[in-house]
Amino acid sequence: MTDKNKILDKDGFETMYLNMGPQHPSTHGVLRLGLVLDGEVILKADPDIGYLHRGMEKLAERRTYQANIAMSDRYDYVCSMNNNFAVALAIEKLLGVEAPKRAQYIRVIMAELNRVVNHMVFFGFFAMDVGATTALMFGFREREPVIELFESVSGARLTYNYFRVGGVARDLPSDFVEKTKVFIKFMRAKLIDYDRLVTDNVIFRDRTVGIGKFSKEDCMSYSLSGPVARASGINYDVRKDDTYSVYNEFDFNVPTLEGGDCFDRYMLRMLELRESLKIVEQALEKLEPGDIMAKVPKVIKPPVGEAYVRTESPKGELSVYLVSDGTANPYRFHLRAPSFINLQILQKALAGFKVADVIAILGSIDIVLGEVDR
Repeated sequence: MTDKNKILDKDGFETMYLNMGPQHPSTHGVLRLGLVLDGEVILKADPDIGYLHRGMEKLAERRTYQANIAMSDRYDYVCSMNNNFAVALAIEKLLGVEAPKRAQYIRVIMAELNRVVNHMVFFGFFAMDVGATTALMFGFREREPVIELFESVSGARLTYNYFRVGGVARDLPSDFVEKTKVFIKFMRAKLIDYDRLVTDNVIFRDRTVGIGKFSKEDCMSYSLSGPVARASGINYDVRKDDTYSVYNEFDFNVPTLEGGDCFDRYMLRMLELRESLKIVEQALEKLEPGDIMAKVPKVIKPPVGEAYVRTESPKGELSVYLVSDGTANPYRFHLRAPSFINLQILQKALAGFKVADVIAILGSIDIVLGEVDR
């Protein structure tokens, strides 16, 4: 380091500048963190994104409305159904149509099962980030039955393209309801194992309790949402507070915790997973025979206007802003992606912690770079 580029700490000692990523396996994608260190203590952190940038909002303006639902699978590819949901609702709001009741229940079932999948992936990778490698196998083992359910309705295992403007692509297979009920019972039993393996593990608690605390005021200042905000005491969930689809028909709780540290962000997702199973159970009971598609034109050309729709994705508030000029393609498409918004607190949150804590704090936010660098 030349004299010109030296960075000194408050006592006048030279510090080290360390690049963490973009190839680091625990940055959950191609994220680069520029860390200024005094020994192992972080003085300053600069998140640097853009290595995966795909210009998807601009691409959306060159595609038809239905094609944009297919492309939404690629934002946060861990919870594609939730992305489908948000984009479909925005297009339907522009058109002034509503999906049939059966289709709405199916949508909620898919969205909540995908929330379970997201939290299973989080459970496995977050535990692995702090050294508990067995948990990853558990998470992927329990994820598999849901992926098989998704495959049975969509033919795909990751990017489903299952939602349609006005409903869903196809009805549920005859054995879907029974298989889902079996999975719910199976999953509830496995959550007990998760607590024994990870939640009550002394080493896991040492790595997460008291680490990376986000205050309620910080969460509000940085516009954080989802489990990250609720773990800091903010009792806000779009499904309850600005309800959409048929969520108002279900009885479920919005878990909140007060600590705001890595452990609380982990626990919040484990509690939320249980609530998602409750919602799926209720939606299965409400399913009745009926149409799965509303009447919509083959070529979708919404009237001139704009629409803004907010949804609660597994990672936080996922919102879509659409502007129509009356043609078959959106004039403007903008996504409020929770991974991108939640990531920005890292610059403040990492200061004062050690290099080993970076992985725990970043992992506890639960980002997918496809949604950050969309």
